[in-house]
Amino acid sequence: MKLIFEIGKEGRGLSLLPPCDVPEASLSSSQQRQSQLHLPEVSEQEMSRHYTKLAGRTRGLNKGFYPLGSCTMKYNPKLNEEMSALEGFTQIHPLQGDETVQGCLELLHDAGGMLAEITGMDAFSFQPAAGAHGEFTGLLLIKAWHESQGHQSRTKILVPDSAHGTNPASAAMCGYQIVSIPSSADGMVDLEALKAAVGEDTAGLMLTNPNTVGLFDRNILEITAIVHEAGGLCYYDGANLNAVMGWARPGDMGFDCIHSNLHKTFSTPHGGGGPGAGAVGCKAFLADFLPGPVVSGSKETGWKFVTPAKSIGSVKQFYGNFLVVVRAFTYLLTQGGDGLKSVSANAVLNANYMKKQLEDTYDMAYAGTCMHEFVISCENLKKETSVSAMDIAKGMIDYGIHPPTMYFPLIVHEALMVEPTETEARETLDEAIEVMKQLAEQAKEDPEKLHAAPVRTVIGRPDEVTAARNPKLRYLFTEQPAENR
Repeated sequence: MKLIFEIGKEGRGLSLLPPCDVPEASLSSSQQRQSQLHLPEVSEQEMSRHYTKLAGRTRGLNKGFYPLGSCTMKYNPKLNEEMSALEGFTQIHPLQGDETVQGCLELLHDAGGMLAEITGMDAFSFQPAAGAHGEFTGLLLIKAWHESQGHQSRTKILVPDSAHGTNPASAAMCGYQIVSIPSSADGMVDLEALKAAVGEDTAGLMLTNPNTVGLFDRNILEITAIVHEAGGLCYYDGANLNAVMGWARPGDMGFDCIHSNLHKTFSTPHGGGGPGAGAVGCKAFLADFLPGPVVSGSKETGWKFVTPAKSIGSVKQFYGNFLVVVRAFTYLLTQGGDGLKSVSANAVLNANYMKKQLEDTYDMAYAGTCMHEFVISCENLKKETSVSAMDIAKGMIDYGIHPPTMYFPLIVHEALMVEPTETEARETLDEAIEVMKQLAEQAKEDPEKLHAAPVRTVIGRPDEVTAARNPKLRYLFTEQPAENR
């Protein structure tokens, strides 16, 4: 497929802008470009066809099953989009006076209150723009609290070896040393290793529950107690909150702060570069450290933005990605408490249904009931047939299924992490199950065919090592002088 710059002819174009309705301003010669701006010269029809073709190549939930583990690629109701498009939300400016945006402030306040109730926290900030940004913010709260208590010696963050990769990265960005805690044979945190690791230098623990192998850690109360007794705080990575909302609250598990991915759990758009939202909640003793401003007041006295007394400062311009919060708030209102419980129950049901149907065909990393996702190990399949987890994933693409997460978590060799979510029908799951069974059979009968997959796509299997080591991220216009490329 050609780039839009490779379409059209010189002088061809279309007019999309209305006539200028304000006085034109002249720029001095020093402020003007010295060479012609290189823009595509295409007709409206050429432009329309180009972007229609491009959209056709885009993969999303509207195209088919998307079981990307630990990412909760669930359906985004169109009602959320309609609400976020209301002029009272879109036609505002972040520098307006508080008295002119009372409805927006009330929405932020109420959304924070709902999330606090769901998670067992006392206060929320919507400033962080994504999940990892929320992790970073939560750890800054922990660090600020320790500093306020004179705990300069607490320099280490404990992170399970099954954690999302952003956990140690976020802790390192905050200046902490990372201590990896191994998992036990059943996929849980190794309690003895945790007890040996905690001490006077422990600032806190980062934990996902359910964890990345799709298991709810039955020792969670003991885990958080061990950290608290050592003087550390507990941070909850909310990436997998979709499995437990309405059933179990991180605050009741002993966690002191949390981030929630609104673009995973609460059905706002996910992927494609954003925007996202990594809302951060905390217990009352950390609330004064939240990034400011946050909403304060009441409907009777009026809403206003205030900065918490010991705020760590802003982590993003203004107040976060507001329209993402509007979408999540719409979802919360639509579902209600019973609806949220149903969402989690169905997510867990769908994952266990797929796992049970596939366990005679593939090796499951861990036995027993899972939560919202499960992990397959293709290690033995690869030894027996030479077909790897990558080959199975590429084969799924030929059947119109987006692959599961591959080679994660690292504690499972040849891993495929599958998360069907609650918004998929049983018929869709049955089709995916049948495809995965066919691929396992093909691995035994014709492994070379899977080594070449996908073969039904516009682009076949790329050389991923070369692409990673020598990425070509820029198009060179050969007709332009070198200095303008």
